Amino acid sequence: MILSVHQPQYMPWLGYFHKMAKCDLFVYLDDVQYKKREFQNRNKIKTPNGAHWLTVPVITKDSYLQQIREVRTNPDENWENEHLQSLRHNYGRTPFFKDHEGFFAGLFSKDWEKLMDVSLEITGYFSSFLKIGTRCGFASEFGVSSTSSQRIVDICIKAGADTYLSGAGGREYMEMELFEKNNIKVVFQEFSHPRYPQLFGEFIPYLSIVDLVFNCGPESAKNILGNA
Repeated sequence: MILSVHQPQYMPWLGYFHKMAKCDLFVYLDDVQYKKREFQNRNKIKTPNGAHWLTVPVITKDSYLQQIREVRTNPDENWENEHLQSLRHNYGRTPFFKDHEGFFAGLFSKDWEKLMDVSLEITGYFSSFLKIGTRCGFASEFGVSSTSSQRIVDICIKAGADTYLSGAGGREYMEMELFEKNNIKVVFQEFSHPRYPQLFGEFIPYLSIVDLVFNCGPESAKNILGNA
């Protein structure tokens, strides 16, 4: 069984879904420390002025050590309406935005207390649209208290996985001897970013999944999973 882990992300990029499609069990790393200025609460869309961050404001004051699953959105900011209008403004003329506008209108009509909840709702919606049938779970369900590479090894052991799928960047920090010692094979993700039609001029890669889906609709899965 191939297992992969990744922190929940807000409106993830294409490679996130490719990684999910390549494994048998995708584990959301929900019980590690939340990090600012990464992709856990934000991602990029394309605008006439280039790439633009959509950021969910979260409460971090006096909560430096909080886990991802504990992070709360800031109820004092009207970010839901801002994100909906930004999607409408920048993607309203794409071929397939209307197919998904209802989902986002419903999504952003709710008051989301937890960051992880809204992130998983979006990820689940698009994984279903892309017909990714991978089983998903949460690191917190495994009761693992170790850290770094040992944490991943322990999750693999508890889940019964004999293969761990790592992101390409894992080569730089993973302790490979721990996996070898426990007879867990490590493979690294190989994802070639596709080029596809976009609005607003020159192609920009590494954007949120919404950019691909709004522009390519049913062909989106082929763009991502053609690399699987």
